Amino acid sequence: MANPEVHQITDAGVSLSDDQVGRTRKYLWSMALRTVCFVGAVIAPSPWRWIMIVAALFLPYLAVVVANAGREKSDGGTVSLVEVRNDNRAIERGR
Repeated sequence: MANPEVHQITDAGVSLSDDQVGRTRKYLWSMALRTVCFVGAVIAPSPWRWIMIVAALFLPYLAVVVANAGREKSDGGTVSLVEVRNDNRAIERGR
């Protein structure tokens, strides 16, 4: 008797709404860091000022690339949804 196909919870991807929330959160954190870089560029002394300006210029590109990264399947542990029995007795009709 062939073993039945066993599906795992990890076969299902992350829901679209959860994926969008995660992407939005990453984008907003990047933009918050960009704002900190702009404010820091005003306050910081000369060498740090230029580093923060360069970071503030490249962060939008990086934020968009990270936010638009493809939907990826989580790589958590596996949980079996079907219990496979070792006994191969057939179920009789009528009982």
